[in-house]
Amino acid sequence: MMNEAVVSQRRCPSCGKTKILSDENTGELFCGSCGFVITEKLADTGAEWRSFSQDEGNRARTGAGTSLTMHDMGLSTVIGSVNKDATGKPLSSAMKSSIERLRTWDSRTQAHSSSDRNLRQALNEMDKIKDKLALTNAVIEKAAYIYRKAMEKKLIRGRSIHGLVAACVYAACRNTETPRTLDDIAKGINIRRKDVARCYRLIFRELELKIPVPDPLKGVSRIASLAELSEKTKRKAVEILNKARKVGMIAGKDPMGIAAAALYIACISNGENKSQKEISIASGVTEVTIRNRCAGLRTILDT
Repeated sequence: MMNEAVVSQRRCPSCGKTKILSDENTGELFCGSCGFVITEKLADTGAEWRSFSQDEGNRARTGAGTSLTMHDMGLSTVIGSVNKDATGKPLSSAMKSSIERLRTWDSRTQAHSSSDRNLRQALNEMDKIKDKLALTNAVIEKAAYIYRKAMEKKLIRGRSIHGLVAACVYAACRNTETPRTLDDIAKGINIRRKDVARCYRLIFRELELKIPVPDPLKGVSRIASLAELSEKTKRKAVEILNKARKVGMIAGKDPMGIAAAALYIACISNGENKSQKEISIASGVTEVTIRNRCAGLRTILDT
């Protein structure tokens, strides 16, 4: 594909005409009338036509950025699958087999130690759970950072990769205030809740993580969506929780339990027909917990 070069007032040295064209494939600047080649091997300062990053829309020359979610942080190189030489000519059959063998060994030596293989498998599991639980890139980046810190502290040896990955993802969700429960994480990676909780307590204690207190307001919209409650009920529940926060009743309580109780009281206030059992199923807390939290919230509303 040839385009007219954006060169003002430039003429062909041979015929004197101004029809100057550039060829992107060969890197030549030539005259469109007589074919005289003015310059060879032009340096293209524009964007690349190939993208090596995951974002296909980004065609910048800088390539993919570094990321903690890749075991090599995106700094390693790979032998491409295109069996052509630098000039674009196909490789001979003998050379093709040699390159294929080199490509195989190159991929094998990317993770030569057991810790590298462990990290690669863990980050693959994080990528899977990201899609299952609809997590953002920031959460997985934070989880990868926590897992790398756990490796530095030698907390990985002798423990389940799935359990530690789940614990790191849960810690990242808590850190970024993403509303995901232990049960959600355990179901997403298909292990027992008890195993996730044990690993989470380990990394929380050993890495001295600073985890913010969970906000019950984050769980209101989620429970309301699962229980199919109206927007009016949701706003009423938020109003009740704000009153409870002012008197200091939220501190130390299970956020999902108190959010479920606020929604149940809001349902009664707005005349919406929802049972405690339905809200219990949507929130993942027991009916007894909802009744106990409702008793405390009603005292606030009566005052």
